[in-house]
Amino acid sequence: MFSKSKINEPGSEADKPASAAPTAAPAAPAQSDYKPTAPKPKAPASVLSSDLHVTGNLKTTGDIQVEGTVEGDIRAHLLTIGESATIKGEVTADDVVINGRIVGRVRGLKVRLTSTARVEGDIIHKTIAIESGAHFEGSVQRQDDPLNPGRSTKPGANPAAAKAETA
Repeated sequence: MFSKSKINEPGSEADKPASAAPTAAPAAPAQSDYKPTAPKPKAPASVLSSDLHVTGNLKTTGDIQVEGTVEGDIRAHLLTIGESATIKGEVTADDVVINGRIVGRVRGLKVRLTSTARVEGDIIHKTIAIESGAHFEGSVQRQDDPLNPGRSTKPGANPAAAKAETA
């Protein structure tokens, strides 16, 4: 009767470890196999070498490191402008690190001008850092959403700025 109760009772304690062990073993590898693919490994930054001259716009959801020359707009997640790089156009990225030269508008959530940066144009940012030695000609404007070009600062902020300019 003891063996009969093991076979006939699906909820018996003898069946639980036997059925749980095979089920748990495949589930564990499936989870461990799934976890590495869930947060996809971050792709390396696309690098534009110092001897490369690009005419046209660049757009990616990834990262770009520019060492050459770009005549056009750039949109990326993380944009690093190398010391030998020159950009002539609008730059838009979540994070912008400028070591080289930009002639045009810069839009970014976090914008950093290093000591070798040369920027001629306006910077629209959420946070900004300018190291000593950086060269900057233009205006700096803080916005909560600097990546959206159609949106200005808070409605109450612009009249105050206009009053300050006229006074």
